[in-house]
Amino acid sequence: MSDPQRQRPIRSYVLRAGRMTPAQQRAFDQNWRRWGLEHSAGLLDCDAVFSGSSAALGSDAPAVLEIGFGMGHSLVAMAAAAPRTRFIGVEVHRPGVGKLLHGMEERGVDNIRVYCHDAVEVLTDCIADASLDTIQVFFPDPWHKKRHHKRRLIQPPFVDLLTRKLKSGGVLHLATDWENYAEQMMAVLEEAQGLVNACSPGQFAPRPEHRPLTKFEARGERLGHGVWDLIFRRT
Repeated sequence: MSDPQRQRPIRSYVLRAGRMTPAQQRAFDQNWRRWGLEHSAGLLDCDAVFSGSSAALGSDAPAVLEIGFGMGHSLVAMAAAAPRTRFIGVEVHRPGVGKLLHGMEERGVDNIRVYCHDAVEVLTDCIADASLDTIQVFFPDPWHKKRHHKRRLIQPPFVDLLTRKLKSGGVLHLATDWENYAEQMMAVLEEAQGLVNACSPGQFAPRPEHRPLTKFEARGERLGHGVWDLIFRRT
């Protein structure tokens, strides 16, 4: 009999059937063995998987997990700017993973490891509690229709799971360009046990310099669209 706590009938994403470009497929085929992580391998030994990196990152290097990195442009940029930090990416869409691996190869970035798998299952089965310095979720699907709000990723059970994976003092950083979703995120995080707003209660944060400005976000800013960052710390 399956464990009812492991059942997840509502997913926050729909797997798209998009095809990889030849460059993405080549990058995936050539680099997955080097930079890819398998959910089936179980609990992640972060020190071991980064031991062969060009920067020889050890246990003292910060560990950052990004959920839903899309095509990976921002994640590659962040990793290139912080070569002494260990980045772990989680994305369910293979073309995005292929694009990330292509970007890593192109820019000579060696401090990212990536799962192509469901984030809830990766967190539950592969990431030890109190092991991460930062978790970041940037621009998750807003599921803007009210009847689809139940599909939104940022819900109390998921935030509780994220909180358990953070070290004491670790950072949970969310960002969205949908005001309604930003308000929901704020409500959920303010009520979560073990988290405190890094600004002040109910306050959104200015975009930190380390979060790259995406092309989509820059276009939105020119059109007057808002972007909301939420930064909370584990107490």
